[in-house]
Amino acid sequence: MAQLIPPAESAELCGAAPGMPEIPLVRAPRGAKAQAKGMDRLVRTVEAEIVPRLLIARRNIPATPVPANAAGLDEGDAAELARLLLSHEVDVPFAYVEAIRHRGVPLEHIYTQLLAPSARRLGVLWERDEVDFVQVTLGLGRLHQLLQRLGTQAAQVPSVESRGCGRRALFATVPDEDHSFGLLMVTQFFRHNGWDVWNEFPETADELVACVSQNSFSMVGLSAGSLERVDQLTALIRRIRRASQNPVIGIMVGGPVFLHHPELAARVGADATAADGHEAARRAESMCALLAGEK
Repeated sequence: MAQLIPPAESAELCGAAPGMPEIPLVRAPRGAKAQAKGMDRLVRTVEAEIVPRLLIARRNIPATPVPANAAGLDEGDAAELARLLLSHEVDVPFAYVEAIRHRGVPLEHIYTQLLAPSARRLGVLWERDEVDFVQVTLGLGRLHQLLQRLGTQAAQVPSVESRGCGRRALFATVPDEDHSFGLLMVTQFFRHNGWDVWNEFPETADELVACVSQNSFSMVGLSAGSLERVDQLTALIRRIRRASQNPVIGIMVGGPVFLHHPELAARVGADATAADGHEAARRAESMCALLAGEK
């Protein structure tokens, strides 16, 4: 049964920092075949979810080096963070990221130009057989923890330009969707802009529909990883609109499929799509103000 994770309860139940959702970490499957299949999902998440959504990159191409003058970051920073994630508990990579932030690098650039490339590098190292399944799983787990810590800090300093304060957003994957880390990355931009963010990782559409019928949300953000999910998403959006407590709920869609085919957003019945977390937070505020009749 999927678990709805409101901000405060997730911290109490799972030991996460207050205001942050606890995302289930990947557990190593038993058996060589199951292990290979599980890691393949991890690599696909890195390659097809994190990099496209947050770096607005093309799929299936070599990683493009980060320009040396881009917010003081270069590809060596991401490589070093990946090394620390593999070899140390989260306190060490967190200290490394904090040192970079003290160089004046904005938190938004930390997300998009440091964490995302580091996650991609972990997948590449596994593909090259330079690390094993357990090592890269631990590394990705520490990356989750690192993201949670940074997200808590961002939530404590809302954007002064934000109109999101007081609005509640529900972010969810399509039922049975493997990808979740990229969705979590996007939610950090919303928290930074003052949104009250909830997460749902449903096993069935009924669970998600029940959530919007029992709780009021200004918007729902849905993530889909492939074209095969389009028809499923279309039906799900219809059900969400019918069941929603908020009659003018906004619906935004994202994920690799919409990055490459943004025209599909209208086809599935969504109000908007966005290429990355920063753009999503900005468009969501405009979308919800328009639907609510605000000036």
